[in-house]
Amino acid sequence: MKHFMIRYTFTQGTAEAWHAEIARFIAALEADSELRGKIAYRAMKVGDGPEYCHLATVANESVPKTLGTRAFFEKYTAETERVAGGKVEVIPLEIVAETAYRA
Repeated sequence: MKHFMIRYTFTQGTAEAWHAEIARFIAALEADSELRGKIAYRAMKVGDGPEYCHLATVANESVPKTLGTRAFFEKYTAETERVAGGKVEVIPLEIVAETAYRA
């Protein structure tokens, strides 16, 4: 499995509209027959501030390639960059140790 953290500061638009866009993206992931069950995606807001972190885990190496071919992903990526004022970090993560419990 591969893990990624997407980090940015929300700078444009309303939080309500942005949260609705995130929900649409997740719904599109869940509706895609090739991607459903192969991507775990969580979007989180950091406290009361404007910072967000999204955590994505993909089942295998082919999933990001398949995702990259989807129009809904291209639209979501562009919208993420827009609301972040063009400053989005995508950070690959490597698990070095973990508990047995999965939330």
